[in-house]
Amino acid sequence: MKKKDNIITIDRKRYDKKNKTTLAFRATPGINRRIVTEISKRKNEPEWLLIKRLESLEIFEKSKMPEWAPDISRLDLNKITYFADAGNKEAKKWEDVPKDIRKTFERLGIPEAERTVLAGAGAQYESQMAYHKLKEEWEKQGVIFENFDVAVRKYENLVREYFMTKCVPPRYHKFAALHGAVFSGGTFIYVPKDVKVEAPLQAYFRMNAVALGQFEHTLIIVDEGADLHYIEGCSAPRYDEASLHAGCVEIFVKKGARMRYSSIENWSKNTYNLNTKKAIVEENGIMEWVSGNLGSGLTMLYPCSVLRGERAKTDFLTISFAGKGQNQDTGTKVMHLAPNTSSTTVSKSIAKNGGTTTYRGSVKIAKGAKNSKSKVVCDSLLFDGRSKADTYPYIDVEEMHADLAHEASVGRVGEEQLFYLRSRGISETEAVRLIVSGFIEPIVKKLPFEYAVELNKLIDLEMEGSVG
Repeated sequence: MKKKDNIITIDRKRYDKKNKTTLAFRATPGINRRIVTEISKRKNEPEWLLIKRLESLEIFEKSKMPEWAPDISRLDLNKITYFADAGNKEAKKWEDVPKDIRKTFERLGIPEAERTVLAGAGAQYESQMAYHKLKEEWEKQGVIFENFDVAVRKYENLVREYFMTKCVPPRYHKFAALHGAVFSGGTFIYVPKDVKVEAPLQAYFRMNAVALGQFEHTLIIVDEGADLHYIEGCSAPRYDEASLHAGCVEIFVKKGARMRYSSIENWSKNTYNLNTKKAIVEENGIMEWVSGNLGSGLTMLYPCSVLRGERAKTDFLTISFAGKGQNQDTGTKVMHLAPNTSSTTVSKSIAKNGGTTTYRGSVKIAKGAKNSKSKVVCDSLLFDGRSKADTYPYIDVEEMHADLAHEASVGRVGEEQLFYLRSRGISETEAVRLIVSGFIEPIVKKLPFEYAVELNKLIDLEMEGSVG
């Protein structure tokens, strides 16, 4: 039995005393060609994918940090572990998932949600999928719902055509390149033409080890006339050392298809959440983004829709919460590239105890995108004079025949509101909860009931101690 850097080696497995997690393999901190090659080797990937990883690594090393971004100087990328394997094999039954991992997901309610409201579920623990299953009725209709690592082997040609080529190439930005080098796990979905998946699919990503990076990849193709609602959830326990989440979501909405992507990201406050999400929407396609962001110490997240086909449409509904020591830098991007396209953004943010929320949005209406319409509404709710809310809209309109509107407002929970509610027998704590619930209601009502309840509970927990 050897001790080294808080890791005890026992029968080729590693036990991390800090978080009581047994790992079959944990890469040494930092990123280099050896680490990237080892990840690809352990996954038994085809040569083209290793080449893509190494090309992404080269782009990452040459790219600069974004100059406009929030301060991430305290994130030391050389101290992050870029791959950790708990040693489990992907299971199709929850009882086949290792007990310690299964207990984590049971506490999160994933198995119960699968039984009651989902068409299928996936669960990732550290860098590897622990569970993945699609209900038989959707398999019979040709729907593909796979662990991304499995899809690379089973549907290689399809993955190779779409993976980080047309939507989010490694050159998109520095952290997209980092993701391309070290991605692991995630979800691959293909919905065939005219198939409408009536219940949501969900994947949940749990980062449990200390000082870890998680880099799951989500690739979704919704074929012509098809319909899908996909939900992602994320969480991690809190440690003293920084952790990094730099996942990537690529979505392709074909002609006349409809896609709703919902996510609730509740990373711990030691986590840097530097996620990338982008969709390409074809003629008459509809892309909806519904997201809740809270928990992480710093978030940089700006879902993007490229409206490439005529009459394509996208809607964004986002809620972010920042408390003490948190910076939620979120927003949306939309590119109108065809005539008669439309986009709507409703962004809600809440800040308390000195937290910072920022809306950073971009709207581009290209020349020739006649009769396109875009509307952006940003509302911020502050609980004290120490908290801060900023809005940075970027608007680029090259087409004369287009409509665009942007409005922003900042308000505080006022004494008059609280007095009015308290005069009707409502406690101050409950009054604050009601005000917040009404503020975020447009986002919550777009989620399935179980997830709306979860988001409300998470915000209630964050709001504890806001009065009195």
